[in-house]
Amino acid sequence: MTHRSASWWRDSALRPGLVISLFLALIAATAPLLFPGDPSALGEEGARLAPPSSSHWLGTDLLGRDVLARLAHGSRVSLVIGWLAVTVSVVLGTGVGLLAGLGPRRLDRALMLATDLFLAFPRIFLILLLVSVLRPSVGLIVVVLGFSGWMPVARLVRAEALSLRERDFVAAARGLGLTGLQTARRHVLPNLLPTVVVAATMRVGGVILAESFLSFLGLGVQDPPVSWGVMIQQGRDHLLDGWWLAAFPGLAIALTVVGYNLLGDGLRTRLDPRRGREARHG
Repeated sequence: MTHRSASWWRDSALRPGLVISLFLALIAATAPLLFPGDPSALGEEGARLAPPSSSHWLGTDLLGRDVLARLAHGSRVSLVIGWLAVTVSVVLGTGVGLLAGLGPRRLDRALMLATDLFLAFPRIFLILLLVSVLRPSVGLIVVVLGFSGWMPVARLVRAEALSLRERDFVAAARGLGLTGLQTARRHVLPNLLPTVVVAATMRVGGVILAESFLSFLGLGVQDPPVSWGVMIQQGRDHLLDGWWLAAFPGLAIALTVVGYNLLGDGLRTRLDPRRGREARHG
């Protein structure tokens, strides 16, 4: 292991965040192999609402289905929703931020005004309005959470783009006759990549939390398919006689949020030491 890679691995935030994130990705990737079959199929009639035991490590639900199997399969849906929605937010936010930061001043003001208007409107109301009018599905949840989360990314990218446009290498690129699009693609975007990666990583946990909240209200993913939010929603009426139904998916969500936040914080420190120091001291 090189000195640089060893230094990354010793980071107090990056290491646990990376371990948790990789563990969750591994569970999601291998869930069909570890727990073959349909996780929503009816289980054994005599094993309904059974507490954790040697035969069912995390217990069973009201239909006799193994909670551990559903938790593993639910990670696939929750993580896919999280990353796809974040991708939508990052692509939109990066596009708007680049146009505002590198474009004419009038365009900058117009785009930032639109961004501020979207930010002023409570995000949760927008999400609830859309999912209550349209039929809930995985695709709809991805689109709604993605389109409602681009504004902070846009402001962040704009601030970075405004700083980069004053750099000598950007001025030199324009002096060589490169168009604004070519300058952005060849010189600005590569320098924005660390900022975008950190922003995306730190948003995944929040998106999964939002999806779980919607599913808890019955406005998110509908079973089947299974997600962690669906599992909590199904267990909310059995907190006393079936505490494991909501407790274990709740712990999975909490672990995911903590893991991705630690990973994002560690990446911010390593990819942009100046911002890492500001975050620690400010």
